[in-house]
Amino acid sequence: MRLSIIIPCYNMELYLQECVDSLLLQNLDSSEYEVIIVNDESKDGTLQIAQDYETKYPQIKVVDKKNGGVGAARNSGYDLATGKYVYFLDPDDYVAQNTLPKLLDVCSGNDLDILTFVSKSVVSRPYPYSNNIDYLDINNEIEIKDGITYIADKKHKNEIWWYLIKRDFIKNTGIRFIEGKWMEDAILTSELFCQAKRIAHTTLDVHRYRILPTSAMRNKSPEHYNKVIYDNANAAHVFDKLIATIPSNHPNAAACIKRLKTRQQSFVFFLMVRLMKSDISVSEIPAMLSDFEKIDAYPLKKFIGEDYHGIGYSCLVFVFNRKPLINPFIKMFRSFYTLTQ
Repeated sequence: MRLSIIIPCYNMELYLQECVDSLLLQNLDSSEYEVIIVNDESKDGTLQIAQDYETKYPQIKVVDKKNGGVGAARNSGYDLATGKYVYFLDPDDYVAQNTLPKLLDVCSGNDLDILTFVSKSVVSRPYPYSNNIDYLDINNEIEIKDGITYIADKKHKNEIWWYLIKRDFIKNTGIRFIEGKWMEDAILTSELFCQAKRIAHTTLDVHRYRILPTSAMRNKSPEHYNKVIYDNANAAHVFDKLIATIPSNHPNAAACIKRLKTRQQSFVFFLMVRLMKSDISVSEIPAMLSDFEKIDAYPLKKFIGEDYHGIGYSCLVFVFNRKPLINPFIKMFRSFYTLTQ
């Protein structure tokens, strides 16, 4: 078994078919890979669609579980995985045809812990084919690094659908998705990268990220919106512990820590941006900021730079870094925001 693909699903009847169909068009024998669809107590026809595929294709397996959130669903699929490599794919996304065998050959040929690749954002128009698979010589572009060097050299995405992971590697680290909280993929990604000994990137065009107004991170219901705010705060604190694990004698430790600090402060920045549109009392903000100060996640002195820049970011950081301005600014913004809705 070369690859286990884990797909957590909650109310994805509109998109699951395109996702699974893309995995059936990979020029892989059914014995070489498995698709583990984890139904997280969907209320629509997601489970039936998944079970129909399971009946037709031996490589497709369905797990039906009580709702526990995306982290728990991914962990459930991971626990059943038997492939040499693991790929966590979202059900509203898909992959370009015949790209996975190319990735697997590079992974196995170079004994990689992690292989990252290119993702393309899409809205409604389908992009089923890779734009460079026919002429890209992947092996000639591969540069193998350890994870600390990779982070130091390259801004990495929070999400987990732009890389393959060796299953023995992730198993030996003991790292799992946190359950019941958002930002679980951002935390797991950085934790895994920091422990990887052999990681590489290919410019092969592979993944399709579908932009949906109904996605979880765009959900504007007050309960969900506020939970994301608090879970961003949790991620900032988790990163404090992660940063402390970087060995000081590593030649790229300083650059890696700098980038992780930027990522940590990004959680605080986007938390503050969300606070502007939330109904959380501004009276809670001082305690939040005090907690962030204890872990050097506030003031936002390490946010603006190579990874985040521009006048919009700079103007907001100017306000967020000045405590007396925060409450009146947020109150004014909320009044204006309410009038425009």
